[in-house]
Amino acid sequence: MRLRFPVVVALTLMTAMTMQAVSQTGVRNRSIVVNGHSGNAEVVQLGGKNYIDANALVRITQGALSFQGDQLILTLPMSQSSGEASGTSDPNALSREFMKAGVEEIALLREWASPLANAIENGFPITEQWVHGFRAKAADGLNLASVAATAAADRSAFELLNNEFHFVDEWSNKLLLAHESMDTGKYATSPNTLKNEPESQKIIACARAIESMLSSGTFQDDGSCH
Repeated sequence: MRLRFPVVVALTLMTAMTMQAVSQTGVRNRSIVVNGHSGNAEVVQLGGKNYIDANALVRITQGALSFQGDQLILTLPMSQSSGEASGTSDPNALSREFMKAGVEEIALLREWASPLANAIENGFPITEQWVHGFRAKAADGLNLASVAATAAADRSAFELLNNEFHFVDEWSNKLLLAHESMDTGKYATSPNTLKNEPESQKIIACARAIESMLSSGTFQDDGSCH
């Protein structure tokens, strides 16, 4: 299956690597620096290019890796808030701990919504218990984000994250009821029917806004999350 990397986070990935001359094809353990985070990872050199395992990048940066359909979504948090980076006290700067928790929560919400949408569109059987499992994990992630929200900007951003959780929860309950009443046939006629519904579009728009905010390290309000 071909993996596509969508632009889900407006993040510039800067990897500082000093590579000595190695063979055309080889594996070396290297020290990797990504957005201020550092760690060791195996680097494969093939055809004059260097390749690093996505899971290694997630481990080094404490980011998140998830799948949505045929997309592999890699979200890497910044190493520090924009206020810390500039050496100034920015009231809109997000703390590093909240950004990390926010990135993980968005990944959990996606892991809840994507399998449910896939099941509904393909007529797969679903149960309330199955859906509850995804909701419980996302609820735990939301609680962790709440604890990490120590700065004023964090708390403002948490309100958007909390709204997104409730958007997904309401949408999930709606689909579960439709499935129980056997009223989901319309979603099987076209792969875009469910995606194009207002509730789905709102969830997608809010998630993108939050991802952009977390990657920038600065609180940015967005109407799609209200």
